Amino acid sequence: MPKGEGKLIAQNKKASHDFFIEDTYEAGIVLQGTEIKSIRAGRINLKDSFARIHQGELYLHNAHISPYEQGNRYNHDPLRTRKLLLHRKEINKLIGESKEQGYSIVPLKMYFKNGYAKVLIGLGKGKKKYDKREDLKQKEAKRDIERAFRERQKL
Repeated sequence: MPKGEGKLIAQNKKASHDFFIEDTYEAGIVLQGTEIKSIRAGRINLKDSFARIHQGELYLHNAHISPYEQGNRYNHDPLRTRKLLLHRKEINKLIGESKEQGYSIVPLKMYFKNGYAKVLIGLGKGKKKYDKREDLKQKEAKRDIERAFRERQKL
C-alpha cells in the first residue's frame, strides 16, 4: 500500500494552503492508550501542528487529541508532544533539508494502515501572500470551468 493511503482520520488542509510541499514521509507515532481510542473516534485536530527535530528524534507538537470520554484518571494531556517514528536515514535527510531557510516539517494527514496510526509528514517551503492569492485564483477558475461544463451538459 503506498504512503498516504489507508483509512483517513484527519487531514491538515491548511498545510497545503500555507506551504509548497516538496517531499513526504510516512511516520509512525507513539501514543498512549486513551489517545488511540480518541483517534479511532476521529477526535483529532492537526490544524496548527508542526514537527521538530530534537536530539536526533522527530517530535509532533500542537496536535490536539481530545481526551477520551470513557477514560478516567488515566486520560492524556490533549496537546502533549508526541514522538514520530522514522528510519535514521530519513531523519538525517530531514535534518539536512530543514536547516535551509524557509523549510518546515508539517503533518499533512493521519490515517490507519494495517491497524497502526500513521502520520504523513511533508517538508514544506512557506508560501508568500501572493502565492496564496494565485492558488485561490487557480482554484476558482477551475471551479468556474467545471460549473460551466456541467451547465453545458444539462442542455
